[in-house]
Amino acid sequence: MSYGDMQSANPYASFGTSVADSPADARVAFIRKTYTHLAIAVYACAALCWAMFSLGIVDSFAPMLLTNRLYWLGVLGVFMVVSWIAQGMAENRTSIGKQYIGLCLYVLAWSLMLCPVLWIAQRFSISYGGGQFGVIETAGVITLVMFGGLTAIAWTSRVDFSFMRAGLIMAGFGAMALIVCAMLFNFDLGPLFSGAMIVLASGYILYDTSNVIHKYEPGQHVAASVALFGSVALLFWYVLQLLMSMSRD
Repeated sequence: MSYGDMQSANPYASFGTSVADSPADARVAFIRKTYTHLAIAVYACAALCWAMFSLGIVDSFAPMLLTNRLYWLGVLGVFMVVSWIAQGMAENRTSIGKQYIGLCLYVLAWSLMLCPVLWIAQRFSISYGGGQFGVIETAGVITLVMFGGLTAIAWTSRVDFSFMRAGLIMAGFGAMALIVCAMLFNFDLGPLFSGAMIVLASGYILYDTSNVIHKYEPGQHVAASVALFGSVALLFWYVLQLLMSMSRD
């Protein structure tokens, strides 16, 4: 999951004029930059995964991780630390270079996390309308549609979803505890957990999009795109997990 996204508060609310209070041209520029960076991050993550599959890198480490839950737990711990560092760099207010390094580091971390799951998912397909569709492509389409719908809700309603922060944090830590227990005690969390995590990721998208509208400063488009990317990646991860549980090899 997007563990780095469970920040305790929006870091820009107290730094001065927010996007919501800025002139129209500044708001448009911020929104354009934020979603452009988000799109680039998504494409970069996909490109990195493709490269690791093409070069056979995934074949060398995925089986080891997936057959030893303790190894996977270690990878999860490293991912959390790297995500925390990456988000801290993306939030840096004095160096645009550090912001972009943070974004690149976060994309790399997510691509390494996704590859083992994609390695399994490529063997599964979904039956629909008499045809067979790969779960990876299906998960991508579903994630895109859900993200578009949630973004539209946040933008058209203009509701400040910052009130969701405490609930999202508590649910995120609860989910984390369940994941660690599942790895330590070797039990499957099942499709219901994946469904609950999809709801949680959807909540994060609403929350992050609300921050884009109401909280961030005009110059913080890199940090905003990092937050959104983490939520989208989390959503894709659990949509993929749910589809795999519903599909056949």
